[in-house]
Amino acid sequence: MALNPFLDPQLWQQTLVYAAPLILAAMGELLIERSGVLNIGIEGMMLVGAAVGFIVAVQTASVGAGIAAAMAAGGLLALVLAYYSVDLRGSQITVGLGLFVLGVGLSSLLYRVVFGVRLTPPRVATLPALAIPGLADIPVAGPVLFRQNILVYAALLLVPAVHLVLFKTPLGLRLRAAGENPRAVDTLGIDVFALRRLATVVGGLLIGAAGAYLPIALTGTFNDNMTAGRGWLALMLVIFGRWRPAWALLGALLFACVESFQFKLAMGTKTIPPQFLLMLPYVFAMVVLVWIYRGAKAPGALAVPYDREARG
Repeated sequence: MALNPFLDPQLWQQTLVYAAPLILAAMGELLIERSGVLNIGIEGMMLVGAAVGFIVAVQTASVGAGIAAAMAAGGLLALVLAYYSVDLRGSQITVGLGLFVLGVGLSSLLYRVVFGVRLTPPRVATLPALAIPGLADIPVAGPVLFRQNILVYAALLLVPAVHLVLFKTPLGLRLRAAGENPRAVDTLGIDVFALRRLATVVGGLLIGAAGAYLPIALTGTFNDNMTAGRGWLALMLVIFGRWRPAWALLGALLFACVESFQFKLAMGTKTIPPQFLLMLPYVFAMVVLVWIYRGAKAPGALAVPYDREARG
């Protein structure tokens, strides 16, 4: 079966569907890291967001309530990260790994406490595609860009919004300064701790929404470890994008395109082992990361706890 991804609108439409959770999580992590806090617990936070979002969506029969609950769960875990890394000035890597392990176990526990063990798992209706009148009828581009679910639109609009906040507002300037030279920010009378807490919690809300996307927009149900490494990929995308929203978006689209192509290839051929096709997007991500990481410059104070009493 001949496949030409450049001429297949369905493949590009699916690319945006698969890219949305990566974009949401990457934008959240980018905000956190720009403030000087490193969060390596994204995978666990996304899993908790997926479990909480799915549970609430099923129990309330409201997808909106599920997304809101997932964001709240992500925000609460981000508060733990902020308290330990900002207020207690602990190791950010340690608390990040702790959140990862906690999220893996807690997500499974919450699901089983609520639903138990079932032969037929509960399901929730996934988000429908919303066609934008007029634009959705444009040949080729219309179905790809303007027949998506609401979270895809939100993820795409989030990228310019994050860019504007970071690079066009006084708050963004202060946030970036807190990640580069927190002592200089403190000297000006600006609360470095408050900036880092704010960025961490907002980032956690977005990461929670990214987790909710998986059961609510993709699968319609919850499975253990259903993030399948997407949290780690979001961390990679921030590095890929060199801590800039537009480049992180490009990285998410590249990975999602490979993932979408892998599914299409699996349906079109039986000669390639399915295990090889499943690993293809992750091999691509590793190769790109190794290539891109050379010369990438992280914020100067990233992962360095700020101590006002320490000598500069």
